[in-house]
Amino acid sequence: MPKTYKLAVLLCNRAANHPPKIRCVAILFSVFVMILSPMFASAELERTEQREPCDDFHVLKKPLFGDLHVHTRFSFDSYVSSQRNDPWGAYRYAKGEPITLPDEDGKQTVIAQLQRPLDFTAVTDHSELLGPISVCTEDPWTLGYWWPHCVMSRSNIYIVQLVAANWWASRAVTSPGGDQSFACTLADCDSGHISYWKKIQQAAEDHYDRSSACEFTTFVGYEYTDAPDHKNMHRNVIFRNEYVTYTAISTYDTGSYNFPDLWVQLREQCIDGIEGCDVLAIPHNPNLSGGLMFRDPETKLEASNRLFFEPVIELTQHKASSECRFDRLRGIGLDTEDELCDFEQAVADNLGMLGTLHGEVATERAAPVEIEEFAPRNMARNALKAGLAIGQRDGLNPFRFGFIGSTDTHSATPGGAEEDNYVGHLGRRDAGYRNVQDHFFDNPGGHAVVWAEENSRDAIFSAIRRKETYATSGTRPTVRFFAGWDFETSLCEADNMIEQAYADGVPMGGHLEQTDQSTAPRFLLSANKDSGSPGHPGNDLQRIQIVKGWVDIEGNTHERVVNVAGDADNGADVDPDTCRPTGAGAASLCAVWQDDDFDSEQNAFYYARVLENPSCRWSTLQCQAAGVNPFSEQCASQAESATLAAQQRGAKGDVYGKCCLNPQTQPFYSPVLQERAWTSPIWINARSGSIPSGD
Repeated sequence: MPKTYKLAVLLCNRAANHPPKIRCVAILFSVFVMILSPMFASAELERTEQREPCDDFHVLKKPLFGDLHVHTRFSFDSYVSSQRNDPWGAYRYAKGEPITLPDEDGKQTVIAQLQRPLDFTAVTDHSELLGPISVCTEDPWTLGYWWPHCVMSRSNIYIVQLVAANWWASRAVTSPGGDQSFACTLADCDSGHISYWKKIQQAAEDHYDRSSACEFTTFVGYEYTDAPDHKNMHRNVIFRNEYVTYTAISTYDTGSYNFPDLWVQLREQCIDGIEGCDVLAIPHNPNLSGGLMFRDPETKLEASNRLFFEPVIELTQHKASSECRFDRLRGIGLDTEDELCDFEQAVADNLGMLGTLHGEVATERAAPVEIEEFAPRNMARNALKAGLAIGQRDGLNPFRFGFIGSTDTHSATPGGAEEDNYVGHLGRRDAGYRNVQDHFFDNPGGHAVVWAEENSRDAIFSAIRRKETYATSGTRPTVRFFAGWDFETSLCEADNMIEQAYADGVPMGGHLEQTDQSTAPRFLLSANKDSGSPGHPGNDLQRIQIVKGWVDIEGNTHERVVNVAGDADNGADVDPDTCRPTGAGAASLCAVWQDDDFDSEQNAFYYARVLENPSCRWSTLQCQAAGVNPFSEQCASQAESATLAAQQRGAKGDVYGKCCLNPQTQPFYSPVLQERAWTSPIWINARSGSIPSGD
């Protein structure tokens, strides 16, 4: 926030304590600054591109909802699933237009459309195999187009498609040292790579609103996809503007098990190599990384590069959430006692969790991993705590990251996270009945939310860089989170609440500095319910929590979860026959919370978690639509009838049996869930001179 604006806010806040003349001057000065504040703020926002200024500019920032993890037919695993929408189609969908998707038979019959458009999107097709997929799908006059696995990839026979997908993955992302030489011996894959990379850039440019209306923002991006032995180390690479690297850097360029070299090459080829180029990388699915995503830095360069290039992580998406982990059956957690950590978890710790065919698990890699064997740093909260300990030990905390959500759609459906409008994210593989049959434990994913001055690339990218972001599980509540030393306990009632919070504190993603006069920090937590869309009302809010992590003088990490607003026992539920919500919650919640257990000699972080009232999971809605009610005593017989009907349409195996799973026998699944949002943390370092701060 501009210094002049802060001064005006402070003068107004304190005006009541001064004589009338001074109070009048303060108020007039405040009004004057409010009028000119867009100019001050516009000057403060770094501009790196040529475009019209946005008419809708907010000094105090506004929430923008987006998706930064989107695949189209340019990705091998999207194309082989009969998905034919390209990056232009994905952007049309994000803007609220309908697109056509494959059904369970691979026919293009499904019309998909968001209930409300997004504000921003990045298409992030796999850099690996970008060239070969271009060769296999674009030009029948080349020999490479007729290479056997290219022919298999274009097949509409389901089992052939699955074999082709597995072959592509084994050559590209799941086997160390994989290569792309196959089709490329018969065609120019390098030219194919460049062709698709340029098309990705052109689609982003074509759909970026550079007018003063600023209705929709796109980013040029791709996914770096290293997953040796199915252990996920993927990152989405997002460029700030149109200045990008010549190629989409892949694991063929860095080698496997070597994501730090991605950062090195991005610095060489973008930050230092191209004037105006800026870039960041967003890790996703640490829950499936087998403990590899958040390793101890091997060098100081690795630690500093991680901090620079990876300011946020993708906390939730369709392959589960990565906040924390709690086994409901055993009543134990992964370095936590937080029972709400059972939300949308996968039973395995690697990408084998996707290996289900005709309702049966098809790979041993998808076997459940017990808490004792699950790597603690697969979960973001544990990585944040580990970062505090590493910072205290080595003087630099490498894990100071914020949160976003996204979908990881492979159906070109960015933002398709609506439980009651979920068409699947894997093309034909989870279309129609296959969604419940083979991908029952997946979910629609979430949203990336930023607090930005305007809907432009510079404003959104800057918000991500400073971590003023939050993740949602697919709904759209509006969430604010600030920390300060001098917040008034009545701040929630102030007409200028947000002005004061910015003037006297730091927002989500920030670092609150201690002084000799610092006592106990206070936190402002505010949330408004999702406003919904016509015919689809948003859920009421149940409560806001604050999650604290800290490290003691001996280097041991701890955590604490506190309810600060709302009521966990408000009586809200769902009607088991219709899934309509019952009971009421809050339209908005706000609180100022003080950490009376604060120790100035301990490094700590805090983030807010907002919980909505219970609502039905997507699978429950789709089961009920097929005539199978998970809440009914007749569920089993209903599932048999629905399965028989699906088999008559060509399905194989048990289709709807999972609808009747008893949540009392499942460690993570329930037919009812609580949608939620997670803010980026705020960090407070130990007082100078006590122990290393970790900065």
